[in-house]
Amino acid sequence: MFIKQIVIEGVEGDVEIRRTECGAVVIANDVEVEVARDDSREERYAIAWNATKVLCGTTKRGEPNATNSMIHDVLNEIECVAGC
Repeated sequence: MFIKQIVIEGVEGDVEIRRTECGAVVIANDVEVEVARDDSREERYAIAWNATKVLCGTTKRGEPNATNSMIHDVLNEIECVAGC
């Protein structure tokens, strides 16, 4: 079973994750970022960190208003759709 697309409703907009031939595309507030299956975990975590800012809002310092566990939940969804 493969998940081809997920849309997560957030505070400042929705995040859409769509499967592509080489991984997935993460769309948050009209910004598209390609995630390849062979990207490092740190690169995928950075994309999840930015997506979490859209989902949960930001703090005064511009960081996601979320726990590290919440960022990892978004990362897991990205990896699930991308097939990592």
